Amino acid sequence: MEILASRMLLRPADYQRSLSFYRDEIGLAIAREYGAGTVFFAGQSLLELAGYGSPDHSRGPFPGALWLQVRDVAATQAELEGRGVPIAREARREPWGLREMHVTDPDGITLIFVEVPGDHPLRRDTRGD
Repeated sequence: MEILASRMLLRPADYQRSLSFYRDEIGLAIAREYGAGTVFFAGQSLLELAGYGSPDHSRGPFPGALWLQVRDVAATQAELEGRGVPIAREARREPWGLREMHVTDPDGITLIFVEVPGDHPLRRDTRGD
């Protein structure tokens, strides 16, 4: 099997509210729009908000989170606070060495903004070890 592309697909309860959140508050750039949805650039991935269907709440809340790597998590937090985005968890260094900050989207999905410090193993090429 060859995977040609991938994206995260969300079916929000309120499409217009989520569109405003991701576009205006978080500041994601639009990759394309179609009749019933919007696709955003999200680093090396895409995030699609589908304006059709409805969220499946029968399985409970979304069990995961969106992990978004940024260069400077403190600057990202300040930028989001400047846009009026509530910060669910302030930026801090985690026991595993990453700096993380959380916000919550209108459907309760956690967005984890992550800074990978220069000394973290994710930054090192260990293939020759």
